Amino acid sequence: MGRTHDGLPASEGLAFGRIRRLDWEVPRVPDRSIEPDQVEAELDEFRAALEWARGRLEQIREEAARRLGEMEARIFDPQLLMLRDSEVVGGTEKLIERNHFAAPRAFQLRMLELKTLWARTSSAMVLDRLNDLEDLEVRVLHRLLGHPEPGVWADEEGPLIVVARNLTPTLTVQMDPDVVRGLATEQGTRTSHWAILARSQGIPAVVGFVRLDNGVEEGQEAILDGRVGRLVVDPDERDRTVYRERQVRIREWEEELVQISRLDAITLDGHLVSLRANLDLPSEAERARDRGAEGVGLFRTEFLVVGRNAMPGEEEQYEAYRHVTESFPNRAVFIRTFDLGGDKFPSFLHMPAEENPFLGWRAIRVCLDELELFRPQLRAILRASVHGDLRILLPMVNDVAEVIRVRELLREEEAVLRSRGIAFSTSYKLGILVETPAAALDAAELARHCDFFSIGTNDLVQYTLAVDRSNARLANLYNPFHPSVVRQLHQVSRVGQAAGIEVSVCGELAGTPLGAFLLVGLDIHALSVAWPNLPEIKKVIRSFRVEDARKAARRALAASTSEEVTQALVEGIGDAVDLAAFSGRWSLSIP
Repeated sequence: MGRTHDGLPASEGLAFGRIRRLDWEVPRVPDRSIEPDQVEAELDEFRAALEWARGRLEQIREEAARRLGEMEARIFDPQLLMLRDSEVVGGTEKLIERNHFAAPRAFQLRMLELKTLWARTSSAMVLDRLNDLEDLEVRVLHRLLGHPEPGVWADEEGPLIVVARNLTPTLTVQMDPDVVRGLATEQGTRTSHWAILARSQGIPAVVGFVRLDNGVEEGQEAILDGRVGRLVVDPDERDRTVYRERQVRIREWEEELVQISRLDAITLDGHLVSLRANLDLPSEAERARDRGAEGVGLFRTEFLVVGRNAMPGEEEQYEAYRHVTESFPNRAVFIRTFDLGGDKFPSFLHMPAEENPFLGWRAIRVCLDELELFRPQLRAILRASVHGDLRILLPMVNDVAEVIRVRELLREEEAVLRSRGIAFSTSYKLGILVETPAAALDAAELARHCDFFSIGTNDLVQYTLAVDRSNARLANLYNPFHPSVVRQLHQVSRVGQAAGIEVSVCGELAGTPLGAFLLVGLDIHALSVAWPNLPEIKKVIRSFRVEDARKAARRALAASTSEEVTQALVEGIGDAVDLAAFSGRWSLSIP
């Protein structure tokens, strides 16, 4: 059996290929000084390198816009801004003028100063701003030192699975998906700029591996599972057979995709389930709709702020929200307000260093403190509400006072729009993401102030079990089928029914066969999943009876261990669904 390395999913898909190690790094820079009469020439050389880097980035951006779309291309804007930033440019020029450092040495020292400064004022996790800075540093230094441009691969023969410490947007966007079939890194997150680009190009990716330098060599055969978050090195015949069969099933699903997308997500005994999509970018709306999404259950808006040097304007936000809302006429579209903090830090907020950022200043807490950021977003959402069934989703709410305060702000922004003669709908809905045990336990009180609940199982599991879901070392402890999680799901579902408000689930649990079976059994009949998963989850829903799901859910609620919960669900779903046909993280199909 091949050696298995487990990480965290960042871009779904299955890849076969040989390992190609990409050991990009900041090049060694000679410790060289210059004479006073050489300063102007050195400044000219530095500025010429910046101008060259600007030209190359603009070319890369234009190519990304052409192939992937304007929203994806904006990922390169922070680097273009850095090339004109006084901290970057002016700081380097001062080191050349005052300290008589050669341009490469001056630039490297200034980059080190900035990386040290920014790391102190943000999370200890790898942030996109630092990743962008290092990407820029490598590009400019290669030019100054006369080295070949990094990341331009000519005449590579695939299929390849690229293994790296980390990746960058410019490296990723230059990869040919026909050659590079998969990406595996030690650093990065699902929301990293380069991971977003990988998804846009359809390249499977897994992040968060521990010590990929251990036993992973150039040229080795490997299999990468971007759904589960796994790399199998030197697979044996059984591994190859299992994954080839899975690939065949995936292709069969793709062939069924057009048919399935036109069908309702309805159980064998006639119960309709609202199956919606989770979106990261506006450009994904059409793809989700083509795959049969019945609306959007989670539209993440952080792409508008993370990695940018300035707050997004109201008009830019309105256009993004309008685009998604108009893509789903007569369907619900849930727009989540900025969920910042944790591993998502916009540079313009100068967020403080925190020992536990996921338990710190994040999500609704940030928005209510930073009204200069939050008010334009509320106005943009209100304006977009005239284009469809728009719902405002507040993340990380624990207290009714937070909901009450947002309603006050919405009334104030409604008044602003009226005074300007700008149209909006008064029929929008406001609800919360139930993501903490506090919100689940206080659901009855929160329901008095909300029009709906959406359960974010990713964070609910994390906070219930005290397990960091981004820590690959703890992956075996992160279990959404823990009895405490199942009972909280049940409680929130019952509260919603009693209050007459919809309860949906938008976390990863809804995108797995057993998870969907459990949730429907708990009488949660609105699920939102990653848009590539829509056809297979619809197929699952159409394969079982609600009564069977309810019986299994009752057994799961009485279980005392995660294993008993899982056993109850597996026995309940029986032969209705071929679990081996699915590669979901908790579907019991992982070899």
